[in-house]
Amino acid sequence: MDRMIYLSMSGAKAAMQRQEVLANNLANVSTNGFRAELAAFRAVPVQGSGASTRVYSLESTVGASFEPGAVTPTGRPLDVAMKGNSWLAVQGLDGTEAYTRAGALDVDAQGQLVTKNGLTVLGDGGPIAVPPNSVLAIGGDGTVSARDAVSGRQTTVGRLKLVTPENPAALTRGADGLFRAIEGDLGADANARLQDGALEGSNVSAVETMISMISAARQFEHQMKLLQTAEKQEQTAQKLLSPNGM
Repeated sequence: MDRMIYLSMSGAKAAMQRQEVLANNLANVSTNGFRAELAAFRAVPVQGSGASTRVYSLESTVGASFEPGAVTPTGRPLDVAMKGNSWLAVQGLDGTEAYTRAGALDVDAQGQLVTKNGLTVLGDGGPIAVPPNSVLAIGGDGTVSARDAVSGRQTTVGRLKLVTPENPAALTRGADGLFRAIEGDLGADANARLQDGALEGSNVSAVETMISMISAARQFEHQMKLLQTAEKQEQTAQKLLSPNGM
């Protein structure tokens, strides 16, 4: 009897964990540059005397889907969409270098180029400082140019640090939603290119995710029915073994 309970409990927990991952993906279906999270499950035997036939299903996060999202033109000069497998380097809140595909940029009160979330955008030589009263333009190679609004003089203020990992699986997602290289900071890729005046959307398919959520919900219901069946069978067995049949 306990075998059915173990299997049902483990399956129900796995379905709940899968539902959490799918719900997070669906919540970010409109988040620029978001990469869908992938999850898998593995069977782990229960350790202990007499438990050799029992197993748990444990979640094993296999990473993210690196399929590109749809690119939408915005016409905004500070919107950029990285091409191919390139990523934009930013400084995370913890001070470490991180990478993102969300290319909606802005200039903060201190005159630094930042993301919409306020993260400092890194250039080949560090943060990019923008002269006051200037209009920015970003070239296809990531070069940032500033044109003085009064004199019309144009100067190059830096170049976005664009990186292209040889293997996207070498990037891991952090709790802040940013990606970091497992083996340390990546070097700038001189051949990386971007599209200005455009943004890359999320690579999450709302339809496919909804279908997966329905499937996970049905699986959870099935596991709960098995637990109820196990309870009924145990009650029946107790009645049969009771001296009074009660």
